Amino acid sequence: MAIATNGGGNSRSRRRASPGMLAEINVTPFVDVMLVLLIIFMLTAHVMEFGIQVDVPKTRAVADSAKELPVVNITKDGTLYLNEKETDINQLPAEIQRRFSGATAVYLRADKETVWEPIAQVMSDLAAAKYQVNAVTRPEDAADKRRK
Repeated sequence: MAIATNGGGNSRSRRRASPGMLAEINVTPFVDVMLVLLIIFMLTAHVMEFGIQVDVPKTRAVADSAKELPVVNITKDGTLYLNEKETDINQLPAEIQRRFSGATAVYLRADKETVWEPIAQVMSDLAAAKYQVNAVTRPEDAADKRRK
């Protein structure tokens, strides 16, 4: 048994006569969410402008390599050394060939605070000269392991 409260008319007249139905969207929650997102954006916008400082992680100690290879060192100010002798970046592959004939790989050590550009340039020059580049990292010491 069904009961109709609007006089028992057809479904079309029921929809028009119903005063409780609204076709409007409630925008108040939408405005609240947008204001919260605006505040979050305003607080984090300065981080995007300056970037985030990344500290390269240390690695676990590994067994010593049996190979004796030339070592290319790059200091904090960008000075380039082949073993202990200062070298020009443009002469690096020729200098390795002259001093270490038969070498097919080199170790590359760079100071933690060295800008990336000279490191990338040295790696590119050595790769173009068909040398395998092995990056040297600082092993993690016992004090660092205890802090974790």
